[in-house]
Amino acid sequence: MDENILPKAWGSVLSSSAFIPVIVKTIERFHDTSWHMEPNSHEFFEMVYIKKGNAVFEISGNHAEIGPNDIIIIKPDQFHKFEVKSKMGCEFIVLSFRFENKFEGQFSGVSLEDFLNFVSKKEWGSFISLKVSHKNEIINLLNRILKERQNPDIGSEFLNYLLVLELFVLISRALKMEWENSIKNKSPKLKELMQVAVNFIHNNYERDISLKDISKYVFLSSSYFTRAFKEEIGISPINYLLKIRIERAKELLESTQTKISDIALSVGFSNQQRFNDIFKKYTKLTPLQYRKQNS
Repeated sequence: MDENILPKAWGSVLSSSAFIPVIVKTIERFHDTSWHMEPNSHEFFEMVYIKKGNAVFEISGNHAEIGPNDIIIIKPDQFHKFEVKSKMGCEFIVLSFRFENKFEGQFSGVSLEDFLNFVSKKEWGSFISLKVSHKNEIINLLNRILKERQNPDIGSEFLNYLLVLELFVLISRALKMEWENSIKNKSPKLKELMQVAVNFIHNNYERDISLKDISKYVFLSSSYFTRAFKEEIGISPINYLLKIRIERAKELLESTQTKISDIALSVGFSNQQRFNDIFKKYTKLTPLQYRKQNS
């Protein structure tokens, strides 16, 4: 398959993600107030889009009121029930999905990097919600997926597969935008997130982590995260990461006779030359000069 003919969203997912979304079932229904759902749970994610009317979900003891153009994504193994509140009834689409390892043919409760980086964290609760307009690309894709799943023509299955990939890329982007908007001007929450990022750096500085890895951990775009981190901590996240690495390297240079090349690798640098350059920038000395002065 020529990835050059695919939209960037599809191509990036196909090339970089080990797990891909697979639809378990789709439902398009209308219910009135006489209809009730008994509490149940599933081993897969369940996404509900409300087209018309209002309803209330009870999910693992939490209530969520939803109305037109609301999307709610219920995580696996969460007991939930649904109650129609509108006198005129409620029209909705349900898309149930899970994630398959495309290399091993195994299924998993975790998935696309950005999407799962957010939804798999227990602190975000048993479900996530999203508000969209009726003209939103996500809604257009949902309707196209419903239509294609009923199409017996040759090639429809592959097209449906691509549509699902694009759907989850768009959902991930929309969730990230909503998440960023929700924490703007909320200093305590933003402060807490930056501390989470600081802890992540301290726990992972010896690994080959990047700005993207750190920002993804708190589900923020790299640009927004960099601004917020610098405002809260006083320096950029990358400079903070390098500072932690250099401080640890100084300790090792002072207290051990470990080879400098091994120290470079142990504190997260890919090669000694890069380590030497950064170390001298921060200390005005080469690692060898620092060791001679402080051993």
